[in-house]
Amino acid sequence: MAAPIGHGGSGALGPRHWASLLLLLAAAAAAAGGSDGDHVVEFDVRPGGVVHSFSQSHAKAGEHTCTFTYASQGGTNEQWQMSLDLSDDNRLLTCIIWRPQGKSYLFFTQFKAEVQGAEVEYGMAYSKASTGKDADIPLKPEEFEVTNTAVIHRQGAFRAELSKVVIVARIGHVEL
Repeated sequence: MAAPIGHGGSGALGPRHWASLLLLLAAAAAAAGGSDGDHVVEFDVRPGGVVHSFSQSHAKAGEHTCTFTYASQGGTNEQWQMSLDLSDDNRLLTCIIWRPQGKSYLFFTQFKAEVQGAEVEYGMAYSKASTGKDADIPLKPEEFEVTNTAVIHRQGAFRAELSKVVIVARIGHVEL
């Protein structure tokens, strides 16, 4: 279900990397489940077909920023949240964008969740976010793509439903 970006000769992450990602994702899932941590910011997702962006930087993350860019139609403003956190060793940046009520009633014509100053190791998008009693429902793999810096809708394949995006990115030197 996950959409990791592989690095190295084989294109796969090593066991140590997967363990780090799983621990970080568990903490991120707890934050998305309603934690009111220090780095959770509320913002309005506004319909109208116009492209909007919302960005957040983390005081400890320096030049690292997470930006959510989207266009949506239908309904009225919805309250969403963005969390941006660093791992204890300051090597992984986690950005989660979600609708706390679980399901968005807006129709998204496009979306892009992007990190600056870090390289995406894991990215996922969901049509429904967990509200505590039910699980996240991921988008189909053909509906979005994960690049080195972003999770982006796929034109013509994205079915306009979005309620959550998760990015885990590595900070620091990347070997060529």
